[in-house]
Amino acid sequence: MNRVFEYLILALVNPFGFMTRKQWLFLALAVVLGGLSLYLNKDWFAGDTIQIHHRSRPMRPGMFGRKKSPPPGFNNPNINPLGFNFDRSLKLKSLRVVTVSDLETNKYPHELWHLVSESNSVPIKDFAYGVSIKGMHPSIKGAQPDPLEPNVQYRLFFETASVKGEHDFTPQPRTQ
Repeated sequence: MNRVFEYLILALVNPFGFMTRKQWLFLALAVVLGGLSLYLNKDWFAGDTIQIHHRSRPMRPGMFGRKKSPPPGFNNPNINPLGFNFDRSLKLKSLRVVTVSDLETNKYPHELWHLVSESNSVPIKDFAYGVSIKGMHPSIKGAQPDPLEPNVQYRLFFETASVKGEHDFTPQPRTQ
């Protein structure tokens, strides 16, 4: 009977009570170094980075050799349709395209395409230049995107609730 109480009493004893001060310091140092390692190697406290890519490809022909019409909003037959994609779905607040040369020379460059959203944009992962995006509308009512020119450098600016970003691109001349 005494043995049962002996095991119960040992279970109630603090298991860390037998550690010396030196052992406590080594344990604290190990925890601090582990936390520092996680902080430096995992980038948990760094800001969000968003990767954006563009692609300029010729349109695929329609079924049975019929001509395929360009997507709505695509308005320059001299370049291949241009699409953009993000590394994840984003709820955009603003999206605009300007020429890099105009951006370098003017304080307020001419916006070729500018879409805004007040609150209800749909999360998207990819979109095409000039095509409407659900939940977003032109900043000026009824405005249409200006046509892009081949071999001219443009800059796309995008904004989400927490991140702003930009991406340079150059449309390629139309290929068959």
